[in-house]
Amino acid sequence: MHALRPLLRKSLFNLFAASLACAALLAPRAASAEALLLIEADSGKVLQADNATIPWYPASVTKIMTAYVTLKAVKDGRLTLDTLFTVSPTAASQSPSKMGFRPGTQLTVDNALKMMMVKSANDMAVVLAEGVGGSIDGFSAIMNDTAKKLGMTQTSYVNPNGLPADGQITSARDLGILARAFLRDLPEYEYFVHIPAIRFGKRVTGNFNKLIGRYPGADGFKTGFICASGYNLVASATRNGRRLIAVVLGASSGTARAVKAAQLLERGFAQDNLTWLRPSLGTVDNLVPVDASPPNLRDEMCGPHRKRPASDDDDALIAANGGATGSASATGGEAQVTFFTAGLQPPLMMKASELMASAPAAAEPVLVYTGPTRTGTALIAAVAADADQQAASKPRGKKSRVAKKPDAADKPKDGHKDAGKDTKTAAVKPDAKSEAKSEAKSSAKGDAKTAAKPAGSKHAATKHDAAAKPAEKPAAGGDQAAKPAKPKAATKPAAAAKPANNS
Repeated sequence: MHALRPLLRKSLFNLFAASLACAALLAPRAASAEALLLIEADSGKVLQADNATIPWYPASVTKIMTAYVTLKAVKDGRLTLDTLFTVSPTAASQSPSKMGFRPGTQLTVDNALKMMMVKSANDMAVVLAEGVGGSIDGFSAIMNDTAKKLGMTQTSYVNPNGLPADGQITSARDLGILARAFLRDLPEYEYFVHIPAIRFGKRVTGNFNKLIGRYPGADGFKTGFICASGYNLVASATRNGRRLIAVVLGASSGTARAVKAAQLLERGFAQDNLTWLRPSLGTVDNLVPVDASPPNLRDEMCGPHRKRPASDDDDALIAANGGATGSASATGGEAQVTFFTAGLQPPLMMKASELMASAPAAAEPVLVYTGPTRTGTALIAAVAADADQQAASKPRGKKSRVAKKPDAADKPKDGHKDAGKDTKTAAVKPDAKSEAKSEAKSSAKGDAKTAAKPAGSKHAATKHDAAAKPAEKPAAGGDQAAKPAKPKAATKPAAAAKPANNS
């Protein structure tokens, strides 16, 4: 009997270890894991659910609810798409990504919605909120009431754009419910969730949802990112009359979320003829919520290990770079996965990362503009006026020429040859840095790249002039003043200033 005791202890230890391993597998995944959901749009049937009922920070997918509430007001006749709203100081003060209009600027509900859904403009979300609800708090109350009516039991809102706030919470389950409600209740306004690109003046901004124009059948919805949430995406696609909705929360990059959404959708379409082989997961409304705090991914997404500040569209240059950043590491190791569809459809023999890295299908950008609704020649004049205003905001004079030097240093990277193009490129960069500025304000690199505003350029130019003055004064003061300056090498201050502005 005594001889059996060590063996018994060992068996009990092994059993205990096995129990712990099983518990780890069955428990919700770590905070760094993603939340995934795939459902049928018509029936709400769940095809896949991983961490789908764990609370999560929504980031800019909040704007789906902002659009839903606004368009419900339009449908109910409380306002029209032509209704004019005014940019308030509160709206103008929102963190990027934003349009950057001055307080007092007016624009229609239609244009504000397009700017919000494509560019993810935080200022436009506040313009709509104040116009519909009277204030951010008033509109948030409407959002919360709407969420409750739709059965979004894990969702609460405190702002209309998803900028960081402790009380701004949702889940993949609730976002699936919201996407279904949008398609069911607002089919006539579905256009707003799949606009490929907008043109404001001379600036063209593509949709941050990389599936639009790349994944066959993609027809909606919205992206989101803050450091605490990671990269979020709600996406929909339709094939052979069957529409699916995929939700990805907490992906590691803009490309990764698009790739994972494409994989979910493809898997769902492939199951079309094999659903009888899979156990039923019920409907999205019946998924049981998990009572927990949302994971905070700030350190993982925006920590010092990142080579550059994260943003909602950090992979904006993938297509231009030939897909160089679309690696297996960035897409969760899917390098060997290829798409296929069920039935007699030919297989889509392309890796998900390659598909997302390719250039989107050619599409004419939708014109957006300030002021009242216009058509014909009046619309052309309005677009030209916005373009002229953009051109007028460019830096001028001696300070502009000094401030241009850092752009020249970046020339190999940008490939631009003149100041006009440089200014244009700088104006587009906030799209690629979007919400990073609000979440990574301490990053000098993010601040430098978003300094395309006129005020910012003027400040930078003044700084250069101040740095140059010590070198210029001795030259103007005569031979005696010039001699002491020689050993100090008058060009050194300019050389020292370069790295700070080339970051």
